[in-house]
Amino acid sequence: MSLHIVLVQPEIPPNTGNIARSCAATETVLHLVKPLGFAIDDKSLKRAGLDYWQYVKLEVHESLEEFMRKYADRTMYLATTKGEKKHTDVEYGDEDMLLFGRETAGLPREFIEANKEKTIRIPMSDDTRLRSLNLANSVNIVLFEALRQLEFPNLK
Repeated sequence: MSLHIVLVQPEIPPNTGNIARSCAATETVLHLVKPLGFAIDDKSLKRAGLDYWQYVKLEVHESLEEFMRKYADRTMYLATTKGEKKHTDVEYGDEDMLLFGRETAGLPREFIEANKEKTIRIPMSDDTRLRSLNLANSVNIVLFEALRQLEFPNLK
């Protein structure tokens, strides 16, 4: 049993490093969709992931289109501040794909519009000055809700 975290065009190495560490610790597959805002061998990326990178099940995709062709048959949830459902309102399953966009812009607008029924959001203040949560924090919030629902498979 496994979940998949998909980072579409991540920009900030420490966020990706922290997410990689969470993926390693939870046996979650990490997908990085290019273009990336850093090199995979970036020192700050490795530093944030500490020595966990060797335990990360990592897939790198050349584009969102390539990723979608490969995994079109999977259940996917798109995390966005414009999500239709709260992240706690869906029922997660084995091999589900949890997609997150880049730190400065989120997922592509047209991709969200084409997949509106698959969108989820983390509840937060409606103060318009507060746009979103940190990417690494958002991934962990959604990931651990999905793992909780699945009764933390393969974890002690």
